[in-house]
Amino acid sequence: MKTVVMYTLSTCPWCRKSKSFFTEHKVSFTFIDYDLADEATQSRISGEVDAAGATGFPFVKINDEVIVGYQPERYAKALRI
Repeated sequence: MKTVVMYTLSTCPWCRKSKSFFTEHKVSFTFIDYDLADEATQSRISGEVDAAGATGFPFVKINDEVIVGYQPERYAKALRI
């Protein structure tokens, strides 16, 4: 089974759509709303996002693959669904 982790913003409509995609496809995932996280968590997330060269949210990790933005086709391909 693939591990799905997302970093999102609580106010981001694309982040909500990404969460809905995984829920609708019955894929387990965890997420952290960056804007609601404590300072230490935000710092850790910023480090990961910067290291990946990402510039926005949602920041989705499917195993080791990083997908930035709402990209359902790429999510499906990475999950092989």
